[in-house]
Amino acid sequence: MNGIFSMSNKIKSVFVTGGAGYCGSLLVPKLLQLGFKVTVYDSLFFGCNHMPIGHKNLKLISGDIRDKKLLLNAMVGHDAVLNLACISNDASFELDESVSTSINMNAFEPMVNGAKQAGIKRFIYASSSSVYGVSDAKNVTEDHPLLPLTLYNKYKGMCEPILNGFGSDNFTVTTFRPATVCGYAPRLRLDLSVNILTNHAITNNEIKVFGGDQLRPNLDVRDYVNVCILLLNAPHGLIHKNVFNVGYQNMKIRDIAKLVKKVVCEQFSDKNEIKIVTTPSDDLRSYHINSDKIKNTLNFQPKYSIEDAVRSLCFAFKNGKILNSMENEIYYNIRTMKSLGIK
Repeated sequence: MNGIFSMSNKIKSVFVTGGAGYCGSLLVPKLLQLGFKVTVYDSLFFGCNHMPIGHKNLKLISGDIRDKKLLLNAMVGHDAVLNLACISNDASFELDESVSTSINMNAFEPMVNGAKQAGIKRFIYASSSSVYGVSDAKNVTEDHPLLPLTLYNKYKGMCEPILNGFGSDNFTVTTFRPATVCGYAPRLRLDLSVNILTNHAITNNEIKVFGGDQLRPNLDVRDYVNVCILLLNAPHGLIHKNVFNVGYQNMKIRDIAKLVKKVVCEQFSDKNEIKIVTTPSDDLRSYHINSDKIKNTLNFQPKYSIEDAVRSLCFAFKNGKILNSMENEIYYNIRTMKSLGIK
């Protein structure tokens, strides 16, 4: 195994916060396949049936990142932390801003400090490209001003310098800003733009587009997994206190809808008359991220297109992996959080 698919000589055990979520559900099995020992620390809002429970190198801990004592004790003995845990997306965050703030912002510094005290060698933080808000710049690089439109975006950006402040020769810290993730993963989310459009096309024979002119960067969940593995293995000097945009195709929502229609019609012969219905939207986030830095620094290029992501979802629908997709709350963060009454 070479490149991003090899296990680092230094990093052998990985502590993944939020590891039972959408991205983690694909990442954790891959880490295990590559020979890493993995501990998943997760509140398990969405259960754990999709996790490879019983694997000899997997430990699953049901825990809240706000529980400082439990978190610190759990981190001891690991080489690296992959921090994926957060209340994800604006709508979920706004359900209860005090709770979301306590998780996404207040818990962050104690977690990083605890990781360093626990002897962790590397801390990788999953931020978000939504920190850029609205920008007319043709290529938004990592040096672009952060202009968050919501507290969710704001806190993502505020955590980055906090992490860098703890960095040292013995504590490698790095941040990546992924684009909107898409495609199939075992703990599937159907409340993300490409996945939403694909679900509606397959299930309702109609795609609802809110606005349409917003430009959004996208990233297949498989490429998200690959960049996490890359950052675990990358040399300290190339990533320490560095920030990397990670996106692939920047497309307007209306153009994504047209692409989804094309792919779904190809995959499902009875879907030739899918309608695209456009309505106004107050979601103005629009930006075009440039991911040249991670390509030039670490030779990373995404492998999967938006079309590939849509195809992965079509395959999952065809094979009965996605059931009751419009009503089942497990696919929707905000519905699940409301149901659980998370505090």
